[in-house]
Amino acid sequence: MLIGLTFDLRDYYRRLGYNEEDIAEFDSEETISAIEHALSLMGHSTVRIGNIWELTRNIADSQKWDLIFNVAEGLHGLAREAQVPALLEAWQIPYTFSPPEVIVTCHDKSLAKLLVHQAGVKTARWQVVRNDSDIEQINLPFPLFVKPLAEGTGKGISAASVVKSREELKLPVSQLLKRFSQPVLVETYLSGREFTVGITGTAGDASLVGVMEIISGKDAEVGGHTYQNKENCETLMEYHLADCPIGKAAGELALAAWRALGCRDAGRIDIRCDENGVPHFLEVNPLAGLHPTHSDLPILASMANIDYQQLLTRIMDCCLNRLQLTQSGKNSG
Repeated sequence: MLIGLTFDLRDYYRRLGYNEEDIAEFDSEETISAIEHALSLMGHSTVRIGNIWELTRNIADSQKWDLIFNVAEGLHGLAREAQVPALLEAWQIPYTFSPPEVIVTCHDKSLAKLLVHQAGVKTARWQVVRNDSDIEQINLPFPLFVKPLAEGTGKGISAASVVKSREELKLPVSQLLKRFSQPVLVETYLSGREFTVGITGTAGDASLVGVMEIISGKDAEVGGHTYQNKENCETLMEYHLADCPIGKAAGELALAAWRALGCRDAGRIDIRCDENGVPHFLEVNPLAGLHPTHSDLPILASMANIDYQQLLTRIMDCCLNRLQLTQSGKNSG
């Protein structure tokens, strides 16, 4: 198959003047090279397309591909991760991972929580603050946890995210509203163990890659899996495969959430336990990072004895089966 790669490269946006937090969700050259290499070992030919602007130009020039391997995160708007999939759907070009409506739902953490809650999946109580006047309407028991409504990679999360009283609530929420120009999610703080769950497949065919516990090291920033902790996970965080009853419960909860949200091919779901050790849904990443040694999904796959090549092969198999395509790009139906 001829596979086009869509992505947002960190170096590209650095040259445009964006700061490190602005580009935190974007990919490094190492990630794109690793994906290319894995696809080539499967017998595919690859061509780098790049971001949505480059994709638009390529489509306008009548370029053709059998499939797009899409890891583009997008730059602007709450629906930014859905922009490339939406464009591909408009042109009926097959692609990996979740469709635009699912990505928009997952990116809005409040909407994702609402849908999994309605499906019977446990999640902490929450409210959304859209402006400063909404802060007074928060009616949840303290402590609380505050974070941007539609960010990833721990952006906007720090030690200040854990709020212990109403007096402490206004400043961090106001700062997040101003800093990210988007609503803020306020939810009941879960004080127990934290896990991330890797999943491949779609609907009833979805299965676990593994469940990994996330533990803050002695030098880690307080507040959970913060931006600083994620960016420096190799030195600040500890990861362990969670083959225990609570880990298995977290995996079952994540699969239920994955299916309720309609996610496809591969991704991650974050889970945190309450003070009684009961797992709760936190959020979902339907477009998980694929850096071989830095991203959570490949890390937990490796812990589960699934190497990077096997993980990418598994993702491609899930995608091709869903699309009913053979490795040559022809319909198998």
